[in-house]
Amino acid sequence: MRYMSPTEQTVLAIGTKKGLWLATSEDRTNWTLSRPQFLMQEVPSVGIDTRDGRTRIMVGVRSEHWGPTVAHSDDLGTSWTEPENGAIRFPEDTGAALERIWQIQPDSRDRPGVVWAGCEPISVWKSTDGGERFELNRGLWDHPHRSEWGAGYGGPAAHSILPSPADDTVHIAMSTGGVYRTTDGGSSWEARNHGISAYFMPDPTPEFGQCVHKIARDSKDAKRLYAQNHHGVYRSDDGADSWVSIADGLPADFGFVMMAHPSRSGTAWVIPMKADAERIPPDGRLAVHRTDDGGSTWTRSDAGLPKAEYNTVLRDAAAVDSSDPAGVYFGTRGGTVYASADEGGSFAEVVSHLPDVLCVRAAKVGSA
Repeated sequence: MRYMSPTEQTVLAIGTKKGLWLATSEDRTNWTLSRPQFLMQEVPSVGIDTRDGRTRIMVGVRSEHWGPTVAHSDDLGTSWTEPENGAIRFPEDTGAALERIWQIQPDSRDRPGVVWAGCEPISVWKSTDGGERFELNRGLWDHPHRSEWGAGYGGPAAHSILPSPADDTVHIAMSTGGVYRTTDGGSSWEARNHGISAYFMPDPTPEFGQCVHKIARDSKDAKRLYAQNHHGVYRSDDGADSWVSIADGLPADFGFVMMAHPSRSGTAWVIPMKADAERIPPDGRLAVHRTDDGGSTWTRSDAGLPKAEYNTVLRDAAAVDSSDPAGVYFGTRGGTVYASADEGGSFAEVVSHLPDVLCVRAAKVGSA
């Protein structure tokens, strides 16, 4: 088992309703918190790119005055660069305007300059220069289903992007529309929701229209994916051609979080929430649930977590790092962030009393 050497540290990026905080730690137990950055701006997305030996933190910020853009830092937040006129701008012929950046996802190490973004209105964007400028993916924007995609409770969002490390396959998920897949790098897209329920629609098993909350890819099997749905937890073993329920053993099948282990196949984490009307942890007891067998069984962990908690954990307010053992992190809408250095076996508080936590990302980096 490999632990971080003294020359390495973990950076934890915390995006909130009113700014960004960065926490750093050499042991994932004691944390140093930065001053707030982008104060009074919403930060719904963060991406940390550690390819090619550098650490670039990219944030999707949204100002009520200036609107949304992507800013990036190559010095762990000491300075930030924001492209003039914005990193993401809809072409004039679309008649659309950017509302929010929901996801920033670096591609594989074989494509070091490629970064993906998922936005509102529902759209996917691709950068080839490390996240400085993005181009609209026309294959998805011009998809015949687009006029029928709806808005989830938080808005119409392309919120999950999973580039395959093996080929040109990319999976995305949106609220509401479900899971879509391209096998040609984004030129064409197909709905891939067979087996995922849409109980709230006249046809509960439609081709598309599912309210998928989050998807994650298995670290060893590129065709295995996991999904947290609006009621339902699923696994696919065939690249999303079909999905099967893995919700048995969980206290609730509702939730927003889905995370996969960075290096061990079959391990994933969810944070169940009570259903629609309440959206709180079941019985007011916050817990993380882990599977080590692809969802056949689940283990509950609440060590170090409060005995009573009534705040939601949002879909991107949770992350896993690449250390061994893996670190698991999440933040609540009550502004508290927790960290586990033992793959979710036990948790400790990193910080509390922040604004609503919208996104959390963690990465192992060289010491600054």
